[in-house]
Amino acid sequence: MALKYVPISFCLQKPLLEAPDLGSYRGRIVLDMRSSKLKCFALDDVSTQRDFVLVEDEKPGAKTSLTGKIDGDGTTVYRAFHKDLNLLPKPLSISNLSPYPANGSTVRIAYQGNPGAYGEDAALKAYPNCETVPCDQFEAAFNAVELWLVDKAVLPIENSVGGSIHRNYDLLLRHRLHIVREVQLVVNHCLLALPGATMQEVKRVFSHPQALAQCEMALTNLGIIRVSADDSAGAALMVASRGKKDMGAIASARAAALYGLDILKEKIQDEDDNITRYLVLAREPIIPGTDGVYKTSIVFTLEEGPGMLFKALAVFSLRDINLSKIESRPQKGRPLRVVDDSNRGSAMYFDYLFYIDFEASMAEPRAQNALEHLQEYAGFLRVLGSYPMDIVV
Repeated sequence: MALKYVPISFCLQKPLLEAPDLGSYRGRIVLDMRSSKLKCFALDDVSTQRDFVLVEDEKPGAKTSLTGKIDGDGTTVYRAFHKDLNLLPKPLSISNLSPYPANGSTVRIAYQGNPGAYGEDAALKAYPNCETVPCDQFEAAFNAVELWLVDKAVLPIENSVGGSIHRNYDLLLRHRLHIVREVQLVVNHCLLALPGATMQEVKRVFSHPQALAQCEMALTNLGIIRVSADDSAGAALMVASRGKKDMGAIASARAAALYGLDILKEKIQDEDDNITRYLVLAREPIIPGTDGVYKTSIVFTLEEGPGMLFKALAVFSLRDINLSKIESRPQKGRPLRVVDDSNRGSAMYFDYLFYIDFEASMAEPRAQNALEHLQEYAGFLRVLGSYPMDIVV
């Protein structure tokens, strides 16, 4: 569908949010989130485009591809990339989000990391024919869904070895996305190096801090220095780009294939049963059913009083609803609660948010009755999603 450009102008005297710089290029909307001021402008032609990247179509047999970017002085700077690296999508960032693809893909899934990351593996497990979109941060993936740049996002929430990913719990509350699915992914860490490199030549290994922690004993026995990186696939890309045989990476086997690295050792993690649970987030919730195994995720706060947490959990036990996860996080807006204790005077305690997963569908009357009962004790209650459980690992 072609876009028809109509002049649009607006201006706010006291903006609450920073407005993006909008431009147009080949019938697609381009957003530049780096603007620090709210401007009054009109969209009427392609002259409003201030900052963009041109990428030539890759043809079979082509060696390199040129990219161009217009600098502030109006000059265009070109740079050639190696064909293998240029074929890979570049991660989205909060300040530079890409427009919709032109290939007619019906489902675009955002994930954190570079191509070959475990998040991409989780996206492909949930949606085998999807188009995956890498993002440099977790929050960029949330923003990409909210801005309609992608359809869904796949983000890790807990690992069987490393525990919960607290950052994503906080982002679930900050954003208004809905959980529509979960994915259980078996993690197989591999020690990667340049082709021809041996285990004895590798002196430093790069990876995400959690991946390094999950392989701590194996790397200690090998006498290899551990260096943190933003993500495991990004570490593999770094090793492939720098071309040094004393560098290695902890990443997936698919990352090794993408970046042309050798696998020196598979399953290098300390625990064989290493599973990461991912959540699939979307702008709209799904309509839960009762014909399958469902899970519901909620977040709530409790009023002050003795035994309030016990009473809150009892609303599920009374209805034979199994709780599969409970997580507490301090409230950032009001972390402390002042309590008047007649014996010791006033005291201050942390005020918590409670995240709970329970095994029931919101379509079931027992789940609806449980949440109605919970509202008697909760000062705040929000359903994050009711979705099918992933029972195939």
